[in-house]
Amino acid sequence: MKDDLSKLLDAIDSAGLTRRGFMGRAAALGMATALGTTLLPQMARAEEPKKGGVLKVGLGGGESTDALDPGLADGPVAFNVNRQWGDTIVNVLPDGSIEPRLAESFAPNEDGTVWTFKIRSGVKFHDGSDMTVEDVVATFKRHSDENAKSGAYGVMQAITDIKAEGDSVVVTLATGNADLPYLLADYHLLVQPKGGVDDPNKAIGTGPYKVVSAEAGVRYVFEKFAEDWDTTRGHYDGVEFLIINDSTARTAALQSGQVHMINRVDPKVAKLLARAPGVSVTNVSGRGHYVFIMHCNTAPFDNKDLRLALKYAINRQELVDKILDGFGSVGNDIPINKAYPLFDETLPQREFSLEKAAEHYKASGHDGSPIELIVADGAFPGAVDAAALFQASAKAAGIPLEIKRVPDDGYWSDVWNVKPFCASYWGGRPVQDQMYSTAYVSTADWNDTKFSNKEFDDLVLQARSETDLAKRKELYSKIAKILWEEGGVICPMFNDWVEAHSEAIAGWLPNGEQEMMNGLATSKTWMA
Repeated sequence: MKDDLSKLLDAIDSAGLTRRGFMGRAAALGMATALGTTLLPQMARAEEPKKGGVLKVGLGGGESTDALDPGLADGPVAFNVNRQWGDTIVNVLPDGSIEPRLAESFAPNEDGTVWTFKIRSGVKFHDGSDMTVEDVVATFKRHSDENAKSGAYGVMQAITDIKAEGDSVVVTLATGNADLPYLLADYHLLVQPKGGVDDPNKAIGTGPYKVVSAEAGVRYVFEKFAEDWDTTRGHYDGVEFLIINDSTARTAALQSGQVHMINRVDPKVAKLLARAPGVSVTNVSGRGHYVFIMHCNTAPFDNKDLRLALKYAINRQELVDKILDGFGSVGNDIPINKAYPLFDETLPQREFSLEKAAEHYKASGHDGSPIELIVADGAFPGAVDAAALFQASAKAAGIPLEIKRVPDDGYWSDVWNVKPFCASYWGGRPVQDQMYSTAYVSTADWNDTKFSNKEFDDLVLQARSETDLAKRKELYSKIAKILWEEGGVICPMFNDWVEAHSEAIAGWLPNGEQEMMNGLATSKTWMA
């Protein structure tokens, strides 16, 4: 490993950048670990992957309104589908480092305001055309357009210019940002021909599998892309997704051999399922969290005391114990936990308190009418049961919480980010800036609590360009405290990703970034 690093630094010297200059710049931008890790050769595989076979996957969380447009991916099925056919320019590895993908290398200027990404040559789209630098530029520009309604819009707003220079894409920011490569790993930013402007739902990309058929909410079929640029992935001849939203049916499909792997194993049955013959259950902690979200601009949730009353009325430990069966940890009404760099461990834990809940409810002046909380089974595993526990504890504080259960189908299009109080989940993001920029900055399309606070927005911008890590941590502490006190998110728990697969599948590796090995389970595993 040391020899490899020496070779790397020798190459840096020969390129005209001193070792000290390179390491100093990387450290100043908080990138030393990421760059140092991903530029070194990967460890050799312990087992050589086998080719062939058709992988069948049972997925929960799908609906008939799911689109193939990567910018609109707002649920687990859409996320996994898009991972089959598309690539981002970089990816985040399980250890938190950055892996070059469609960009083969990247580097910032001295203050992190200009980033240059050298785009890989010889990459084919599924329609046979060559991927170009202009395709990457067009993709970024489409997701920077508010009218595209992209889930990546919040993280693209700080970009002031995107242009092609030879074989590179040059991205200019309003202020320096050491986290830009992490932001551009956003799963919405799949590179499409001409950016997908003409028809983003064509699902033409550079991924390991081509879309053969897509029946939203029912079934997706993929075939191996013969001209895939990355020969280390895509070991199956084909992949089939069956949408099985019922958790019991999904588990039964795995046990019967109808499918080879499933997502979203109900934590309450995970330990029992692990004892079933021929089945392997995996769990990994990360940044994913289950939440109840209130629109801060809609009555009665525009009242801070009412929001605080509901936050104090939920018993977080009870939900972790009874809903997650211990496969997770207690949340604290912010979307950040210790998995994130620069996490503020000094933020007080909000404890369950019927006394404080009742006190804030009285101070809110609420008229006592029912407060409607909308939930569906597909919001997150155990969402309906979690809402029932929340209702019971709120009632004990004198808060009239009323649960409205709705079907899974249409939940992510008709309820989430639309209705003022509902259950939801977030897979988390690699860095704090991306999580806040995607879901809490006032101008973000996916600001699902309609939170608007100028000081908060300004601090997020300030933290983004701060290269002193101690000062940056202090800024993130201030950001967290504002959201903790003022925000509309009730975050009772951070979930483990609990999934299961047949023991006939090899190559499964823990990855806490997102579910199903960050959506890469189909491209990185193989038939044993």
